[in-house]
Amino acid sequence: MCGICGIINASANHPVHQRELETMAKAIVHRGPDDEGFYLQSNVGFGFRRLSIIDVHNGHQPMSNEDGTIWIIFNGEIYNFQELRRDLIQRGHIFKTNTDTETIVHLYEDLGFDCVSKLRGMFAFAIWDQKKQTLFCARDRFGIKPFFYHSTGDRFIFGSEIKNILSIIPSPTIDLEVLDYYVTYGYTPTTKSMYTGILKVPPGHTLTLKPGKAPIISKYWDIQFEPDYSISEQEWIERIDHKLRESVKLRLISDVPLGAFLSGGIDSGSVVALMAQLMNQPVKTFSIGFAEEEFNELPQAKIVADRYQTQHHEQIVEPQSIDILPMLVSSYDEPFADSSAIPTYYVSKFARQHVTVALSGDGGDELFGGYDHHKKLSRVHNFHKMTGGLFITPMHLIHQLIPLSVKGSGISYYMSRPRETFAAYFGKWQETERESAYLPQIFQQLNGNKGEAVKTAILRASNAKDFLSRIQELDMRTWMVDDILTKVDRASMINSLEVRVPILDHEFAELTFQIPPEYKLRNNIGKYIFKKAMQPHLPNEILWQKKKGFGVPLKKWFKDDLKEYLADNIASNNSPLAAYFKPEFVRKLIKDHDTGMRDLNHKIWTLVFLNEWLVQQKEPVKTV
Repeated sequence: MCGICGIINASANHPVHQRELETMAKAIVHRGPDDEGFYLQSNVGFGFRRLSIIDVHNGHQPMSNEDGTIWIIFNGEIYNFQELRRDLIQRGHIFKTNTDTETIVHLYEDLGFDCVSKLRGMFAFAIWDQKKQTLFCARDRFGIKPFFYHSTGDRFIFGSEIKNILSIIPSPTIDLEVLDYYVTYGYTPTTKSMYTGILKVPPGHTLTLKPGKAPIISKYWDIQFEPDYSISEQEWIERIDHKLRESVKLRLISDVPLGAFLSGGIDSGSVVALMAQLMNQPVKTFSIGFAEEEFNELPQAKIVADRYQTQHHEQIVEPQSIDILPMLVSSYDEPFADSSAIPTYYVSKFARQHVTVALSGDGGDELFGGYDHHKKLSRVHNFHKMTGGLFITPMHLIHQLIPLSVKGSGISYYMSRPRETFAAYFGKWQETERESAYLPQIFQQLNGNKGEAVKTAILRASNAKDFLSRIQELDMRTWMVDDILTKVDRASMINSLEVRVPILDHEFAELTFQIPPEYKLRNNIGKYIFKKAMQPHLPNEILWQKKKGFGVPLKKWFKDDLKEYLADNIASNNSPLAAYFKPEFVRKLIKDHDTGMRDLNHKIWTLVFLNEWLVQQKEPVKTV
């Protein structure tokens, strides 16, 4: 795992200077503390920071082909590189190292842009083809690894993190539309960033560039749900077990110490169980817990650890842990309101004391329909169909017909408001709430743009034939890449830890896309088929327990330990939030939460993170 950055100027008359690349690379030294490297050729420059995992002594980057006409910088891991390498050697390629990086170089020589379709793993890389005078970049299928860029015509700048780019360009403006996305969802579900002009290469896409031209973004892979009803339940169970075992085995290749995150849930438990069966030594496992029982999964994690006799390590997160907020905000570069970033940071820091690589269980809920909203929205949708309604339409009239039992389930909120849709369900703040919160001039500048629109568009564009698959696709295109995987990447990389995600192996994912929805969500049981497949490996108290999630007891912290912090920061008239939000609204938000009128911890945390992000800007930022 590493950090990459680069500059492509439009003309050879404007050479890239190494000091700029050094500045960019220094900004991400945490991603690669072991080594540094640069490539400069007139108007083209690459920078690199390395965290050594494979072929520790010979993996220096940038790396080239035999004659030095193709150069690469690469962040990630290619798990099938040994198989690809054997084929390339048979075709006459000469290797200087045993790295997966060099495999990509030679694969590009043979296949050109199509090389990316052969890669099984997580990656973000850039290749400079000197003969063709072309930059070729790619990001893995699910966006496990990040890739940001900034293009002005005269100059193209890219990097693993936004801070790469910010280190050498003038302070950009805030994109107010993206700010509204953040307030709506708690993260930014878009290929834009909070900074105008800094963009993301989408997952499953490549970027090609000729110096001085506009970059071309192309799709090489996509999410495609095609249920196969000819396969029996037992055969699905066997296929899931076989393919996940294969995926985990591939991710055990490492020349440095390796372990796993272990929560109390089925996903990380399944990964640890298969690791234990595949390894010839005890698995090193790492768990984070809380004093508050509602959020503490340490007892469940220990059940799995004891069953497989892992070398288990535990740590408790305390309210004082919010002291890391400035560092956390700095590591994300953008506002990010998923409070589980706190325990994810601590479990990464904890694990890094013992290992350099950790496997995680991320992706199981998205692939198998494990979230509560999969169940709730499916009930809404089924009821909607029974009453003759259409998908994504106002449902306020139907609300009058809902039985009391359904009204009490927490899903009727979205049936009772004429402007709320299925897409709006995923928002932390609804449109009417945001209108009350923003200063009038800020809401006016939004000019009718709605944060919900980005998800509504994805739902409408989906080709999935069933409702559950459409919601899963929405999760994968937004929540998973821009929240879950962003969180894991930043929290682990700030601690120089590589995290591997076996459940998001694209071949395993493609298998799950063929599983009919009835096997994923059955009798209101999410992840039904996955739980059945993992039954030989995990005890029933883990398989069939109520889902907790990786949450933080913010509700209690904000009422007690952090009450003074809120008053001194986000509630103050001097807070930078006052340039966007009505101070009286923020104070009422805190008061309503404190008195117990409503649980508003998610909204408050959204403002806490945004406030600290605004504080950290080099100079007051303008909005567009």
